[in-house]
Amino acid sequence: MRDLLLMLRVELSKVFSKWRTFIGFIALGLLVPIIVVAMRAEGVSYFAFATQAVKDVFEFRGNLLNGYTVALIIMSTMFVHVPFLATLVAGDMLAGEATGGTYRLVFTRPVKRSTVVTAKWIASMLTTLMLIAWLALLSFGLGIPLLGTGEVVNIRSMITVLAADDVLWRFAWAYGIASLGMMTVSSVAFLLSSLVENAIGPIMTTMAILIVFTIISAIDLPIFGTLRPLFFTNHMIAWRFMFDDPVPWARIYTSIGVLVGHIITCFIATQIIIRRKDILT
Repeated sequence: MRDLLLMLRVELSKVFSKWRTFIGFIALGLLVPIIVVAMRAEGVSYFAFATQAVKDVFEFRGNLLNGYTVALIIMSTMFVHVPFLATLVAGDMLAGEATGGTYRLVFTRPVKRSTVVTAKWIASMLTTLMLIAWLALLSFGLGIPLLGTGEVVNIRSMITVLAADDVLWRFAWAYGIASLGMMTVSSVAFLLSSLVENAIGPIMTTMAILIVFTIISAIDLPIFGTLRPLFFTNHMIAWRFMFDDPVPWARIYTSIGVLVGHIITCFIATQIIIRRKDILT
C-alpha cells in the first residue's frame, strides 16, 4: 500500500504537469458559462420550442427555466463530448511512457509492475472524476445564482415535472452513474494505451468504438437487439432514468453492473498485458 500511494502521488504529479490534462477543464470552463448565460438571455424561446408539441394541451407555470433544468440540459448536451475529453489523459498514461522511451525506467524500479499500472489507472480515474465534478460545480455554481431554483421539466418520450425538493438526490445519482460511464471510457482508453506506443492511437480508437457502438445501437434490427445490451455505450446514458417518475431502479442497477464489469475487465486485461510485455525501450 505504501508503494501504491507513493506511485500514485508520482503519477498525479506527472498527469498535472502536462497541458493536455487541462484541455477538458478549460473546455468545460468556457462552454458551461456560455450555455448558462445564453439560457438566461434566450431560455424562454428555447423552452417554448422544446414544448411546442404539447403547449396546446398543457399549460406550464412557475419558474421552470431554472438552474436545475439548465443543469439537466447541460448534462444532456455535454455528455456527447465529455468522453473525448476523458480519453485525453487515460490514452496517454501508458502510451506516453512508450513515446518518451521511459518504459524501461518505469518498470525496472523495485516497485512491481502491477503497482505501477494500478497507480496509473487510479490517477486516470481520479482525473475523470475531477472532470465530472468540475462540470457539476459549474452547472450548479452558475445556474442557480443566475436562474434560481424550481421544478425540473424532463422532456423525453413523455414529460415529467419534478418538484424542486425532489431533484438534488436525483442529480447526485445521475452524476454518479455518469461518472461510471466516463470511467468506462477512460478504462477502454487505458487498455488501448497499453497496446501501442503513441497516445493518439488509444484516443482515436476509443472514440471510434464509441461511434460504432452508438450507431449499431441506433439501428433497429433483431441481431443488433441481441448485442445492444452488451455495449457499454447503451448503459452510459442510464443516468437519464434518474429523472423519470418512478425511477426504473432495476434498469439502472443493470446498467451500473455492466459498466462496472467493463471497468474491471479493462483493468485486469491491462494488468495482464503489461505483466507479459517485453520492455525493449
